[in-house]
Amino acid sequence: MTVQIRSLESIPVAVSEDAVGALRAGVRGTVALSGEAGYEEARTVWNAMVDRKPGLVVRALGAADVCAAVNFARENGLLISIRSGGHQIAGHSVAEGAVLLDLSLMKSVRVDTAAKTAWVEPGATLGDVDQETAANGLVLPMGINSTTGIAGLTLGGGFGWLTRKYGMTLDNLKSADVVTANGKRLRASETENSDLFWAIRGGGGNFGVVTGFEFALHPMRSEILAGLIVHPFAEAARLYRAYRKIAPSLPEETAVWTVCRKAPPLPFLPEEWHGREVFVFAVCHTGDPAAAEKALAELRALGKPLADVVGPSTFAGWQTAFDPLLAPGMRNYWKSHDFADIPDDLIAVLSTALDDSPAPDCEIFIAQVGGAMARVAPDATAYPQRAAHYIMNVHTRWAEKAGDDACRAWARKVFERTAPFSMGTAYINFMPEDEADRVNGVYGGNLKRLQEVKAKYDPGNLFRVNHNVRPVKAMMAAQ
Repeated sequence: MTVQIRSLESIPVAVSEDAVGALRAGVRGTVALSGEAGYEEARTVWNAMVDRKPGLVVRALGAADVCAAVNFARENGLLISIRSGGHQIAGHSVAEGAVLLDLSLMKSVRVDTAAKTAWVEPGATLGDVDQETAANGLVLPMGINSTTGIAGLTLGGGFGWLTRKYGMTLDNLKSADVVTANGKRLRASETENSDLFWAIRGGGGNFGVVTGFEFALHPMRSEILAGLIVHPFAEAARLYRAYRKIAPSLPEETAVWTVCRKAPPLPFLPEEWHGREVFVFAVCHTGDPAAAEKALAELRALGKPLADVVGPSTFAGWQTAFDPLLAPGMRNYWKSHDFADIPDDLIAVLSTALDDSPAPDCEIFIAQVGGAMARVAPDATAYPQRAAHYIMNVHTRWAEKAGDDACRAWARKVFERTAPFSMGTAYINFMPEDEADRVNGVYGGNLKRLQEVKAKYDPGNLFRVNHNVRPVKAMMAAQ
């Protein structure tokens, strides 16, 4: 008996039962084929558009299991995908017919309060991290949805409410344990394998499988000010212009993002506004409450909002505020741009973009980043876009496959209409699977070095199910 698994060249190959049996015997976790316990759970990810059946699943419980899975794939010339939180929009966690290395059971989070650090395994979600850090009055700058996996977020960047104050998630990474393509375990830090450490901070999963992250943590107040200010979408043009003026002067403790969409049935909105287009300011201030009132005064004085529910909250609680709108099981497609500013011509596009949105949960959000993130040199990490800027995500979300064409077409249209105003770069964690042609441009001047590091640690491109950086020998790249 044999098992059919795709090769690195995407050709089905027969792997013997003995080889699979040896893998089963060599891991603490489980090895599952289709129909066996754990297979369906491992292959099911956040984005319901991703419905792929791997040839074999390894559900790892530790670094030794990861080494075994990587060695199995390399020695047999097999395609391998890596799943951590399973939240990535492109769905690279699962590849049809491939080996799926599932890290989602490796969820430990250990906080050292004296050192203000945390050791986090790759299957942990942002919610797992927040729960442990908040219990100690500490915080790690991360994203905004508690079900997101920490591994993919960190390796691609990681921005959220605290980016302007404390930098990106990857800026707070102190070290990482990495299993490279040869099955060896390495420590990556500023002093150990520093080239690998540079590359994994923004270069995604191209260079190995991270089995543990060491993060620097920061103090966090027990109470912050956060919430939503909701306006009619008809006011969008005026509100975007006001936001453009106010945002650059906000203190770094304050984050204000914009969200435009049809209003969900939120209890604080008048019922007649449920399902109608709205413009929302999402607000988070983590500093002194008195300073927050001053910082937000101009924003809160704009027009006559339908609701202003900015008030006291815990930070960990605010991190879960958008979870109901981002629950798993829906179909999702994203398109993203970076903007240096929000000029009038861009506002003209954005303020009409919802006119033909095809589903109730389609939205456009814009996040301001800068501050501490922008004080890092563009070549200090693989993530290159360090100038203060705005990140737009056109997020289409719908329930049924019948909506695929309309929803993706709408996102692409908004993306194309806003492209003339972009910086030509993008946040790689927001890029869908069909944007492989954008990868080189995203890394800009850091691409050559990334290709050289890839050639050193993964010369055969074993880790290719990702936004792929192809290996190029350092000598060739220098020519």
